[in-house]
Amino acid sequence: MKNVVNALQVSRFIAAYDQAADQKGIKISVGFDFEEYVSITSVLPTKGRTYPNFRPDRSPIVPGYGYWIIGVNKDDDVVLTEAARLYDLSESSFSHHLESLKAFYGDPAIHAHPRDRCVCKAPSAKEITGRVAYHGDRWVREDFRGQGIAKIIAGTARGVSLSMWSPDFVCGLVARRLLEKGSVYGYAHHEPGGSILQLVNENIVDDDWLTWLTGDELRRLVSGAGSL
Repeated sequence: MKNVVNALQVSRFIAAYDQAADQKGIKISVGFDFEEYVSITSVLPTKGRTYPNFRPDRSPIVPGYGYWIIGVNKDDDVVLTEAARLYDLSESSFSHHLESLKAFYGDPAIHAHPRDRCVCKAPSAKEITGRVAYHGDRWVREDFRGQGIAKIIAGTARGVSLSMWSPDFVCGLVARRLLEKGSVYGYAHHEPGGSILQLVNENIVDDDWLTWLTGDELRRLVSGAGSL
């Protein structure tokens, strides 16, 4: 009976955000084919290139271990994106996964440039282990920003991740400026030095903060005991 109740809670949680999106004229859909996702995101004129951890040419995602979210307006133009994948870190940690570059490449020995590097200084990253849901690649078209869209994406993704994976942790890597603007929602914790990253062939240089929720915090959030 507990699983049935949880399923209903998750369904209601996701439905509330879907309704909020609908009220803003946005239709949200969830997909699982990352070749399709890359084909969608690569032609969005103001969106940066999707990072390699969500691109099958660099980091294949086993079916059932990843999904993506897009939202379209009344003209069927894509106005929001997000992607998520599950890392099995039962014998590792998020810190090691980042620094080994396995968070970005299926096989770093093949795909990483010799000068690629990632340093993770966030102490809590060493404690993030087990089934880890990583959320990233969030983008909102400029004319839809400042309207609570990021909160809708965050809520939808947390509901989907819980329903699919019941993870031990949900985490992300975000720029400090986004935290300071208050545009990062749903994470109970954050630390600097999550990912000091250089990917040469991707033209990526980051210094992102680690953000995360525990699995118990995620379940309380969805059950209504917590709030975004």
